[in-house]
Amino acid sequence: MSRILFVTNDFPPRPGGIQVFVHALTLRRPPGSVVVYAPAWRGAAAFDARQPYPVIRHPSTVMLPVGSVARRAARIAARFGCDTVVFGAALPLGLLAPELRKAGIRRIIAISHGHEAGWASWFPATRMLRRIGSSVDVITYLGEYTRVRLARAVPGRTRLARLAPGVDTRVFRPGAGGAVIRRRYGLGGRPVVVCVSRLVPRKGQDTLIRCWPRVLARVPEAALLVVGGGPYRRRLERLAATLGVGASVTFAGSVPWSELPAHYDAGDVFAMPCRTRLFGLDVEGLGIVYLEAAATGLPVVAGASGGAPDAVLPGETGHVVDGRSPDAVAGALVGLLTDEAHAKAMGEKGRAWIEREWHWDLVAERFACLLDG
Repeated sequence: MSRILFVTNDFPPRPGGIQVFVHALTLRRPPGSVVVYAPAWRGAAAFDARQPYPVIRHPSTVMLPVGSVARRAARIAARFGCDTVVFGAALPLGLLAPELRKAGIRRIIAISHGHEAGWASWFPATRMLRRIGSSVDVITYLGEYTRVRLARAVPGRTRLARLAPGVDTRVFRPGAGGAVIRRRYGLGGRPVVVCVSRLVPRKGQDTLIRCWPRVLARVPEAALLVVGGGPYRRRLERLAATLGVGASVTFAGSVPWSELPAHYDAGDVFAMPCRTRLFGLDVEGLGIVYLEAAATGLPVVAGASGGAPDAVLPGETGHVVDGRSPDAVAGALVGLLTDEAHAKAMGEKGRAWIEREWHWDLVAERFACLLDG
């Protein structure tokens, strides 16, 4: 049986959507077919002990495409008999591909995300993507937006194939424990907008807070539940206080992965009004949070950044709005909060769409086809 070595900077217990994506792919391979090489991270030992395959940790918290990492990856591949390498993110570790070919690796797949699509327009990164495209068998993309951006950067002979994340609908589902979360934060029966994401400027939590006075003017009992950690938190808290909406905004901080479904389920509407920044370098690749929210039965409000619209059926499962416009975001939220029947219908359509087109079995089948060539 062929064995796969995942070489990735993005792997739990470090939090993040890419980490969840890569980890889920590893779990859906046959027993005995996976080995992971990833950086050290706080809590890694306990996490690794629970995995059904070996996890080899790099000594530091990040791996760079340098000779020492290539040699270590080659030794791991030889030790476990791996003939295939999957880079959890194409940039930058995909630059190791030529050295791993020399070490005997037969097939190499590089998974791309939003940051590869964003950096594809910047000349130094374009050169790196071209080198990677010339050295690997496949570069994956999330959706049409990322495919177009990558196609402009990589050699024409590079094979591009779609591989987007899935959602475990047994975990993310209506009734996943939202009542407990509402009690925890004292939300009671109030209408709740929930946002789950890292607290960084691209994700648009500041726009949510800026629009919140408009929402409260129409829905006075509304509450905003902001889930996630990150460097933007203090600024967001100050913004809420300055606008006088602090009493109706709850910052939950980072929560354990096992509690994420319940936090989604505590909401009536999901919103993450992301926006593209830094002249296109900082862009949303897809937004798995929209899919998880839809699986939980929530209508979603997404920002029109990069591939985020691919995670919404506009007018059916939610709305795509300008993430820079508090008026646009407020309008979408008020419409959903004041029309419960319409919001519920959107949530039901979203759940059905996830079950039909975004379940992990389908993703695992696509991944298996890429591995087999």
